[in-house]
Amino acid sequence: MREVFGHLLLVAVLATAGFAQSHAKSAASSATARPCTDPSHHEFDFWLGDWRASWPAGQGSAAGNGKNHITSILDGCVIQEQFDGAPGMPLRGSSFSVYVPQAKRWQQTWVDNQGGYLDFIGGMSQGSMILWRDAVTPQGQKIKQRMVWKNISHESFDWSWERSTDDGKTWTVVWPIHYTRTKT
Repeated sequence: MREVFGHLLLVAVLATAGFAQSHAKSAASSATARPCTDPSHHEFDFWLGDWRASWPAGQGSAAGNGKNHITSILDGCVIQEQFDGAPGMPLRGSSFSVYVPQAKRWQQTWVDNQGGYLDFIGGMSQGSMILWRDAVTPQGQKIKQRMVWKNISHESFDWSWERSTDDGKTWTVVWPIHYTRTKT
């Protein structure tokens, strides 16, 4: 009996060692596999870099400018934005954008120094990046909001914050910003 138990113990140890070695090889190959390499994961790469943001006066606000720093983080799977509206305005905020392959769309979360939290979905359409969300005004009206990145080149692009009160049939630009790259 002791001999059988010893044999079973030896088999269990060897099997465990084989599993551990196999698991280690699998983990090592997973660790070396590059995530987020599909081209869709890089549709937002045009935005990476440091930007000067300028906007005209409108809707009760003065013309202004600020800056935006955009980086790729977490093994190239996440785009992080750090917006600073100074000296044009006190707004500062950050967003995190990620491509979700199962949904075939981008998702973005924005938070800011005024207690704002916004979440968006969307993607590229005819050369523009468009992210949108459903919202409710303080008066209780259901609206749609969207951000549009357009006229995209390596050195500049136009961005606009837009809203629709007719379920997306028409859009009004609320805040247009022109971005110019500050570093290459």
